[in-house]
Amino acid sequence: MSIYIPQSLREQIRAADRQRCCYCLTTEANSGIPMTFDHILPVSKGGETSFENLCLACRSCNEFKSDITEAADPVTDEIVPLYNPRTERWTEHFYWSEDGTKIEAKTAIARVTIFTLRMNNSVIKAARLRWTIALWHPPSDIS
Repeated sequence: MSIYIPQSLREQIRAADRQRCCYCLTTEANSGIPMTFDHILPVSKGGETSFENLCLACRSCNEFKSDITEAADPVTDEIVPLYNPRTERWTEHFYWSEDGTKIEAKTAIARVTIFTLRMNNSVIKAARLRWTIALWHPPSDIS
């Protein structure tokens, strides 16, 4: 199902999200694949097409997220909400591995999000390695 997103809203989101996935922080330039617009709370679950409910997502994160908003924590088995990039700070939940190729969890929300969205799959880790080598370090301008 395709939802109409006005051009002005698309531009606002692209600028706010700095042309990168709000979940795994991959950029279009790094992945070579255009970003998608993710409804944080899916339309099928009552989510609106608004700035507060939309974010950029790479195709991988968007497809694995689908209409999921919560999942079982792989450590505690408790149901935990996925990370919400509009209401939470990435650095409060996630951090980079020493080599900059793997996203690590600080919280249950991060564990669930990393697991559900498969944020450390081999393809994206290889892209991050290229990115880290090119930049000499993972991104530090995360909010």
